Amino acid sequence: MTTALSSLPKEILTTNTSENVSSSLDKLSPNQQLLPLTAVVNAHDHLEIGGCDVVELVQQYGSPLYILDEVSLRTACQQYRDAFTRHYQGASQVLYASKAWSCLAVCAIVGAEGLGIDVVSAGEILTALRSGVLPSLIYFHGNNKSLDELNYALESGCTIVVDNWHELKNLEDIAKSQSTSLSFKAPRIMLRLTPGIECHTHEYIQTGHIDSKFGFDPNEIEAVFAFVAQSNLHCIGIHAHIGSQIFELQPHQDIGGVMVQWFKLATETYGLPFSELNIGGGLGIRYVESDDPPSIEEWVKTVSIGVTDAFVAAGLALPKLLCEPGRSLVGATCVTAYTIGGSKTVPDIRTYITVDGGMSDNPRPITYQSKYRAVVANHMSAALNQSVTIAGKHCESGDILIKDIQLPETQSGDILVVFSTGAYNYSMASNYNRLPKPAAVIVEGGESSLIIKRETREDLLRQDCLPERFRQ
Repeated sequence: MTTALSSLPKEILTTNTSENVSSSLDKLSPNQQLLPLTAVVNAHDHLEIGGCDVVELVQQYGSPLYILDEVSLRTACQQYRDAFTRHYQGASQVLYASKAWSCLAVCAIVGAEGLGIDVVSAGEILTALRSGVLPSLIYFHGNNKSLDELNYALESGCTIVVDNWHELKNLEDIAKSQSTSLSFKAPRIMLRLTPGIECHTHEYIQTGHIDSKFGFDPNEIEAVFAFVAQSNLHCIGIHAHIGSQIFELQPHQDIGGVMVQWFKLATETYGLPFSELNIGGGLGIRYVESDDPPSIEEWVKTVSIGVTDAFVAAGLALPKLLCEPGRSLVGATCVTAYTIGGSKTVPDIRTYITVDGGMSDNPRPITYQSKYRAVVANHMSAALNQSVTIAGKHCESGDILIKDIQLPETQSGDILVVFSTGAYNYSMASNYNRLPKPAAVIVEGGESSLIIKRETREDLLRQDCLPERFRQ
């Protein structure tokens, strides 16, 4: 499944079978695949993932249902980790950008594979800690961290990636108030800088260009370095992130040359003890046949060469190199299974097929105009003989999961599976229209385990309060 697919079900039948799938896993970059690595079509003509029949999973757990392939997730972690060992001569650390999908099971898996965690809230810190990730491997991001969140992160032992002056001064105030204590440890921080690199991606997920809410501007960097040099803070390095769902390699090679000038300025002019450089993440994944992202190996090699060349040319020792992949780790490792309801044909315009979920479990189509691919999981080899639009069940005209997709003839009760839903699906899910959030299961070796329980209707009322005067 590494080439464009004109007829996806037939292609799966000829390339992914139970006999060859296990032998090819180490050769495939998960972010380049439309389906999880273990996906096959079984003898019942059903889609099978991790040795589990998707139709049977829906019968057991209900729908909508997120289905996470453990092998695919572990493989992506291993490919990032091992590629840095091959291509970068200095120390390195891969961090999982958990905003893509923060839950105990996902964090526990990436932690077990030697990855750290990038978090952006106290809730994500708690999740990482409870999953067993060491505090020293948790890096706390965000452009408006509250005092409560900062104190919680510091008490937990996390590294703070400082985004702006307001946060920097708050941290210094906290450090000053604690500096007389015998147990005082200077807060461990990094500085997020805006590198001024733009990529061809959706404007909402461009974070490296100058006009961004994230990071210190280049024209204030020297003032920031001067402040930190006189502070009670222990600054270990700098961070930059240029965007998300990026297919270009050149910007990631260029980032080393941009960052090294600030690294050199900080260490040689201001005496800051920089030792770490975080170049963010941003590698894209394959959502539809026409997408052609670089492999994890290619991305790591490009970044490693760019940073190495820049630091050697500047006469600096190689820093500990950090990166923060999220989507490219977890995005393609998960699918969402829905049950098809009814249909509506508008003559000479289109046919709508409705499913039992939509924008509450996948807000990306209505938010980013994101495109997806899907199959009917209980009729994998059926001919693709109709063009339909997949509509969600919410009270919004824009609740369209996929527009104008080729599918076989469908009927109520069929199982529709949408690919590549591991990133920014559950993590951005809502209770719009008071729909309970779906369950999530992890599959491996023919076994399935619940990792997130399905919400109930009663769960929707759990935080509601009805003042006594409203009661009859």
